[in-house]
Amino acid sequence: MSQDTNPYTAARIQVLEGGEAVRKRPGMYIGSTGEHGLAQMVFEVADRAVNEVLAGRAGRVEITLTADGAVRVADDGPGEGDVEALLTQMRSEAGPRGRHHVTLDYVGVGPFVVNALSTRMTAEVRRAGVCRVQEYARGAALGPLTAMGPAAGSGTVIAFWPDPDIFAGARLPFDELADRFRELALLNRDLDVSLTDERQPGGGRAARFRFPGGVRDLLDLLDGPHEAPAVTDVIGFEGEDPRMAGTVEVALRWRGGGEEQVRSFANSRPTPRGGSHELGLRDGLAAAIDAYVRRRPLPATEPGAGLVGGLDTGPGAGLGGAGLTAVVSVKLDEPEFLGSTRDVLGNAAVRDCVAEAVREHVGAWLEAHPRQAAAVVGRVLGDD
Repeated sequence: MSQDTNPYTAARIQVLEGGEAVRKRPGMYIGSTGEHGLAQMVFEVADRAVNEVLAGRAGRVEITLTADGAVRVADDGPGEGDVEALLTQMRSEAGPRGRHHVTLDYVGVGPFVVNALSTRMTAEVRRAGVCRVQEYARGAALGPLTAMGPAAGSGTVIAFWPDPDIFAGARLPFDELADRFRELALLNRDLDVSLTDERQPGGGRAARFRFPGGVRDLLDLLDGPHEAPAVTDVIGFEGEDPRMAGTVEVALRWRGGGEEQVRSFANSRPTPRGGSHELGLRDGLAAAIDAYVRRRPLPATEPGAGLVGGLDTGPGAGLGGAGLTAVVSVKLDEPEFLGSTRDVLGNAAVRDCVAEAVREHVGAWLEAHPRQAAAVVGRVLGDD
């Protein structure tokens, strides 16, 4: 087609840069301009504060949804050293950044995008005994970071007001925020996060998320009030394996009934479609139960007696059975997520490492608890 017949030429190409590009196509950066996009805005700002706590530089994070429509994220860390760069530059790296870094946001663009999509943003930094403040309007600084007087303690407070012209009546979903911060606190026992909603006239909602028990507490949450009694105690362990360049934490329990529940996480991200860590969990369970039964045949009066040959112990065998609740969480230096939604873990070495750890710890537990072990074998074989 010649230029004479094609009206689209280089002269018509519009180049958008910085905040202008973000405001033109916000969905490219935060997923949507609805409730989910607003939640992503909170996660993009809170990411830095959460990781200050996990690094030991801060004690807690406080997130407040204020009555005037703002979101306020505060931490008691040392105070952000270069707040202007944080709020005016796109984060260069996206996605997981190693086992010691938690990624709240699934988009990974940083607070710069939040600044561009807000009518107003303020940053307060308390550092070295001085309180400094900077204000922005739709991503543009209204002045330099300015000393406002002495400061007691240290920390960083970032507040932003989402632009109503972009989010058109959408409302921040308290429950979506609470679910994600609860999940993060369950997977990172050092994390302490409070979430307060002041938007309701006459009183709001507040929640604090801190779970020293780690994935054991998550196991209890998954089981909830359960009619079926527990068949076993909680079997839990955690450890590091240099072969997979990371750590693994597992908690599991069998109950007398109910559907199997297995939840897997990699670098504090849920992996609803599983992957190598979940396959390793199942491999390890199969190997531990099979080895226990073969090494120690059950008395004829016990469930599962004489049915060793009925065990399916092939790779990834679905050993667990009804009543099993299990959580496996790995944290890796270099996680490899698969698929367009990155909800499957692909690291090949993880499967064997997790399987070996599960086989060792569950096998030792079975040996130490013969009566509960017999009940587990009975459940696996479908005897009860």
